[in-house]
Amino acid sequence: MTTQPANRPAWEDLTPHFGELTRDVLFGDVWERPGLSKRDRSLITVAALTVLYRTDQLRGHIGRALDNGVTQQELGELFQHLAFYGGWPVAVNAFTVGKQVFDQRKA
Repeated sequence: MTTQPANRPAWEDLTPHFGELTRDVLFGDVWERPGLSKRDRSLITVAALTVLYRTDQLRGHIGRALDNGVTQQELGELFQHLAFYGGWPVAVNAFTVGKQVFDQRKA
């Protein structure tokens, strides 16, 4: 049995090509395009994942957004704004996930 590196998802063993597409196309090409800053891409991605209620992916992208210069306060404003466009439950979920990420980073 092989051990996965900490940053490699377990599903890559089942679908290595999907992992290649994720690394090479999504993060290697799309996220590197010059048309939007990584900060802007993070805000867009967090907003999309929030309204789609994609909690697992949201957690990782909140961390990426923080790494890309988005502040906790800005994420809070984003979640509050989305409550009116995407629904109260998705915003509450995003606040909950965001707090978990913020607290984990403080630890």
